[in-house]
Amino acid sequence: MIELDARSAAARAGLQVGDELVALNGVVPRDIIQYQLLADEAELVLDVNRGGLTLTVEVDKRAGEPLGATVHSAVFDQVRTCDNHCEFCFIYQLPPGMRESLYLKDDDYRLSFLYGNYTTLTRFTEADLERVVSESLSPINVSVHATDPEVRAEMLRNRRGATSLRWLRQLLDHHIEVHGQVVVCPGRNDGAVLDDTMAGIMSDYPELASVCVVPLGVSRYNTEPDMRAHTRDEARAVVELVHGWQDCFVEVLGRRVVYLADEYYLAAGVQMPPAEAYDGFPMHEDGVGMARTFEREFRGETAEATGVAPGFFAWVEGAPADGYRAERTGGVQPVRMRPSRSAPIAVLTSELGAEVIAPLVAELDRPDVRVLAVENRFFGGNTGVAGLLVFDDLARVLADEPAGQRYLLPDVCLSRGRFLDGGAPGDLPRPVEVLASDGMALRTALGERG
Repeated sequence: MIELDARSAAARAGLQVGDELVALNGVVPRDIIQYQLLADEAELVLDVNRGGLTLTVEVDKRAGEPLGATVHSAVFDQVRTCDNHCEFCFIYQLPPGMRESLYLKDDDYRLSFLYGNYTTLTRFTEADLERVVSESLSPINVSVHATDPEVRAEMLRNRRGATSLRWLRQLLDHHIEVHGQVVVCPGRNDGAVLDDTMAGIMSDYPELASVCVVPLGVSRYNTEPDMRAHTRDEARAVVELVHGWQDCFVEVLGRRVVYLADEYYLAAGVQMPPAEAYDGFPMHEDGVGMARTFEREFRGETAEATGVAPGFFAWVEGAPADGYRAERTGGVQPVRMRPSRSAPIAVLTSELGAEVIAPLVAELDRPDVRVLAVENRFFGGNTGVAGLLVFDDLARVLADEPAGQRYLLPDVCLSRGRFLDGGAPGDLPRPVEVLASDGMALRTALGERG
């Protein structure tokens, strides 16, 4: 256990941080999902390993009362790794020397349910389907990429890619909420193939809750010569195609179903749709509609920040924070300055983020505020989102910036107080203020005066 609520049933029973839970009522759980089902019981006996000693602990609690213990991992047996070899996989494009966990490719439906990871279903089984249905593990996110069997198998570099979408059909038949994703690779699944995929979704998988269409991300470590970023004309073609299919989906199904990531509009130089065109932003955390939600928040057009859509990511009591649930600052207090009342302000963000934020800041007519776009040389390629900003690039830019100014940094680039390359905000050459990555937080910070 890594955390323990001092007022919980676990604490009352004498459990301690560092204890290893071996079994609950004689059952060794496979994962945090089974763990919660067992821990919900009123009569609960735990087998605990404490420093090499085996203890039996009886817990006095009500049925359904949380045990109050957070464990170290969501999966206890073994994460189901991905056996696809997709040429567009970004994990293959990561630089060396980063945290080992960042190189893990999972294809585990449990992590999809818990954290919103995407699964291709190529390792899904009848037993998995039975469990998902019987335990109502919904929603689940599925990587579609193409509905043509041959194209999908070629993209995944796995012959099971041609048949694994049968599990998607089974999930939908059993009323499991499923969100889909299509990563569009120029020359692979754009154009006529993307058109066919949209038709396949309408005809074969119309129950999909939503589908996000995202552009291929390419880093400077890419070793696949055929994988490249879209040209502006190619991005525009994708936008036009998807908008046309949105109209078809609305006419036939009464809802848009498919949505484009914000990156497509920026790459195409096309104005983004109005907020109402995103139907409540069901795929906000996939970069769909983030710009519009930020705009609404910044302008005060909404009473609260748009977080994770209700029901989109699911988790259970006791699961460690991960993915979009992970703490950004890790409990570390953000570095703050006490500049003079007239201190200039620089809003740190990525190159794509600057395209969204700069026009909003310009509306304020504040000569003391500027947007400082940070080029991502660490990953390179077409990497331009704020979530992939790293210490090295920020340090390079800030080293040339004047002291005595306020530097505002979005927390989306942090996980437990660290950047992807391992650095910490407190070690940057200029003190920074870490803000929540929403428009309301930025507007509030800009309103502060010393």
